[in-house]
Amino acid sequence: MGTPDFAVASLQKLIDAGCQVVAVVTAPDRPSGRGLQVIGSPVKKAAEAAGIPVLQPEKLRDPAFLEQLRSYNADLQVVVAFRMLPEVVWAMPTIGTFNLHGSLLPQYRGAAPINWAVINGETETGVTTFFIEKEIDTGQMIFQATEPIHPDDTAGTLHDRLMALGADLVLKTVRAIEAGDYPRTPQPVSDDLKPAPKLFRETTQINWEQPAAQIRNFVRGLSPFPAAWTMINDKFYKVFAVSAASESPFGAEPGVAWSDHKKKILVRAADEWLSIDLLQAEGKRRMTAEEYLRGNKI
Repeated sequence: MGTPDFAVASLQKLIDAGCQVVAVVTAPDRPSGRGLQVIGSPVKKAAEAAGIPVLQPEKLRDPAFLEQLRSYNADLQVVVAFRMLPEVVWAMPTIGTFNLHGSLLPQYRGAAPINWAVINGETETGVTTFFIEKEIDTGQMIFQATEPIHPDDTAGTLHDRLMALGADLVLKTVRAIEAGDYPRTPQPVSDDLKPAPKLFRETTQINWEQPAAQIRNFVRGLSPFPAAWTMINDKFYKVFAVSAASESPFGAEPGVAWSDHKKKILVRAADEWLSIDLLQAEGKRRMTAEEYLRGNKI
């Protein structure tokens, strides 16, 4: 059960290893792109290429879907980047249902663990397989694998490494369950848990009153998607990369922007000036600051 590219790697790993994948459950086809052409999810395309039946329920409690799912008599369900399952679905297989999560649980439970680990300046994260239970991301853990977060990582680069690491962990988990030799470790109880809630437009705006290092982590953690954003002269800009400015043009309050109209767009943070290196204005493509300033003024 999965939808985006992150889930394709795990599906393909199971297929290539000769596991008997009896069916795939993914999101319904949606309009996409400028032409709003209706296309299937990446997982659907991978499943069809492998000749695996595909189920695309609008509602996971739909009796017709549940009957069809039950007809496959699956021993185990594997979930990677899918939506929340009702108990009637995750409790259906004889062994149960396990999920691949993009963090070292119990830290970063929630919808955006990769983004929040980078935003919070972590130096390490990883992936966890765990059995799904009623409370989201709280079930008994099976295996974990760690991955460093490099200073220049974005959510995008980390996503791609965790996608591959996660696929290996999914196969390891399936093989261990198949052999009947696998742990079921309760998640540690802690008062110091960091959440990973879903990201919305109102939570992705840059706060220039924060220190520069914190803003840089924020931008990295939202790049390339959903992208941090800011307003300059009442114009909306997505910001994909910032760095420490090589100069301080003048003393200013946080949030003040300055440009040489040639190569540089600087904004004052709480403690220093930051250079906006990669941005996208509404209706335009993503550009470096120099590319943008060739045809646009700030």
